[in-house]
Amino acid sequence: MGLISPATIDRILDAARIEEVVGEFVTLKRSGGSFRGLSPFTQEKTPSFYVVPSKGIFKCFSSGKGGSVVTFLMEHEQLTYPDALRWLAKKYNVEIEEEESTPEQDAVRDRRESMFSVNAFALKQFSEWMWNDDHGRAVGLAYVRERGFTDETIKKFELGFHLEGRDTFAKAALKAGYQSEFLEATGLCIKRETGDLVDRFWGRAMFPIHSLSGRVVGFGGRVLRSDAKTAKYLNSPESEIYHKSQVLYGLFQAKQSISRANKVYLVEGYTDVISMHQGGVHNVVSSSGTALTLDQIRLIKRLTEHVTLLYDGDKAGIRASFRGIDLLLEEGLYVRAVPLPVGEDPDSLARSMDSEALNTYLTEHEVDFIQFKVEALTDEGQAQDPIRRAEVVRDVVQSVAKIPNAILREVYLRDSAQRLGIEERSLYAEMERIRGVELKNASQRRPERDPYEDPNVPEMQVQRPQAPRPLAVEEALIKVLLQHGSERIKWLGPDGLEHEDASAALILDDVSGDELEFAHPPYQRMFAEMLAVWQAEERILGPEYFVRHEDPSMAATAAECLTERHQLADWSRKSIYIGAVEEQLSSHVHECLLRFKEHRLEDRIKELIVELGALTDEAERQAKMTEFMNIQAMRNALRAELQRVV
Repeated sequence: MGLISPATIDRILDAARIEEVVGEFVTLKRSGGSFRGLSPFTQEKTPSFYVVPSKGIFKCFSSGKGGSVVTFLMEHEQLTYPDALRWLAKKYNVEIEEEESTPEQDAVRDRRESMFSVNAFALKQFSEWMWNDDHGRAVGLAYVRERGFTDETIKKFELGFHLEGRDTFAKAALKAGYQSEFLEATGLCIKRETGDLVDRFWGRAMFPIHSLSGRVVGFGGRVLRSDAKTAKYLNSPESEIYHKSQVLYGLFQAKQSISRANKVYLVEGYTDVISMHQGGVHNVVSSSGTALTLDQIRLIKRLTEHVTLLYDGDKAGIRASFRGIDLLLEEGLYVRAVPLPVGEDPDSLARSMDSEALNTYLTEHEVDFIQFKVEALTDEGQAQDPIRRAEVVRDVVQSVAKIPNAILREVYLRDSAQRLGIEERSLYAEMERIRGVELKNASQRRPERDPYEDPNVPEMQVQRPQAPRPLAVEEALIKVLLQHGSERIKWLGPDGLEHEDASAALILDDVSGDELEFAHPPYQRMFAEMLAVWQAEERILGPEYFVRHEDPSMAATAAECLTERHQLADWSRKSIYIGAVEEQLSSHVHECLLRFKEHRLEDRIKELIVELGALTDEAERQAKMTEFMNIQAMRNALRAELQRVV
């Protein structure tokens, strides 16, 4: 695979709209000239994720991540830089022109990409067998059509069929040039002790499982032979690209509908999702028959906070699912449920109604989770049993206690008290007991206190930063270079004459001339790259260069410097005028430059004090003292000049 040409990269980045791409994975709401949403990288309840289309950047304040549309795909989808570009090229129909790459670059094949490639081949092969092979049509295609799926639905969910024969797929894949190593790694084949490969899914209808971006990470297979002595459903094993607890079936097909409806229906199986989707309910996903996990819940939360669970009449299954409801509540989601008629599941319900009737049924039968849970846990035979009633009360309050919103907890407790015929104060007491136990357990799990922290500060208030924060004076100077580097300013030179040039020219020449460096490593790398281009070509690198940088850390640093989480209100409406930086740019540049120099001189003064204390030789001490006095004088002169500038 060759290298993508620079001209193609420019065309891709020019065509890409960051708000469209990010919007496929995160629910965004317009906020002035930018968009805001919940971070897809961390667990948060207040949106701190911003997309600024005018600058082509995103910034996540909770995780510190930021950068361009390419950086977002690299971070979110775990893609390499070239693959993120190819993803965008495919979306925006940009033809890729490649340059010749070295043998070494050709040899660097990512293992994950090889596995994705094998899965893509398998998807195509299973579809080919179902639609074009006589046996595949008679068995596989007949089965999915008997389930009521239209050809359009079958193709949308990319269903297929695995021909019978213990090594049919293995032979086809090997013949097509795929390595046995990756056939085994994806779980499509199993290697025997003899070294031979056998197919895992032979004779099954195939349900491909997609990532949020649409790549096939695994498969589910449904056995079709009635006499088969094997599991009815079989999934791909865990692999480097497939983690069952982190995937929701149907999410790729449903994500846009979920975002538009601001709601998701959660069901159990593959066919439940497909039938509901075909029935006009497109915002539906499945946990693939497993208990709901925290990773799956956080996938949902990226798109919506409203979850409705569809349940059949199986009491045991309903009770087993309550742990998933508690996890949803604990993550701050709003949970409702639709109990289905006895003998019905989402698949059969969707096939028994037209689209309008199905949507009407779901709307009219949707109930709050408390009402649903109380009714599910009680029945007439046990209604008067005091012990059973106490267990139900405790179980319900256990769920309410998970809700992080205090007001919502109170509303639910009042409703629960009325439904259960219990005094509110009793429920409050039980909830406080439960929450107290949970807080105590959480504190016991907390890591030991850092011995360098102030012991007088309560531990709950201590926040360990994830990474060293840059100094304000360094951040201010880098922001000037990025945001205003090409704008012209005036200054007095050492010759006493007035000069005019781009602000970056003054900063780059002045800082490098004094041999000063930034203490924050990302800023130093950015400054060094700007300086190298300036000295070689007398060209100023602008913000777009760094936002589109191949190095994600460089793009993230640029996004950090180009994004302000809080903006000034429009004080002009109150007859209060605040001048913009641009209007006083010359003064602002000088102040930032002087404060940066002052800080670096202060650092050197501190170093010299330590060095002086360690010297015993009088001559060395005198030389060091002279340096100390000179730097102090320079520092004092800078302070005097700062007073004039400010």
